[in-house]
Amino acid sequence: MNKNRYLLCLLLCGLLLYYAAPRMGVFNGGTEGIFAISWLALALFVIAGNLTALLFAPKKAAASGKQVRKMAERKRVRSFGR
Repeated sequence: MNKNRYLLCLLLCGLLLYYAAPRMGVFNGGTEGIFAISWLALALFVIAGNLTALLFAPKKAAASGKQVRKMAERKRVRSFGR
């Protein structure tokens, strides 16, 4: 589920960059240039964070039957007879 979310965020960020990058004046002076540079830096941080989460996500191991029984026993102990 999370991998789909990371991929969706990457695609949306790519779409925003595709639309906005040609229209931004990075070399303009004043606040327009500062805004363009900060917006592009933020977009790169978003891409880097989502790629990192997508590529280095821990893999879930399937629980063996013994582990499932242990978790069920633990749940029964903590349920206090309910």
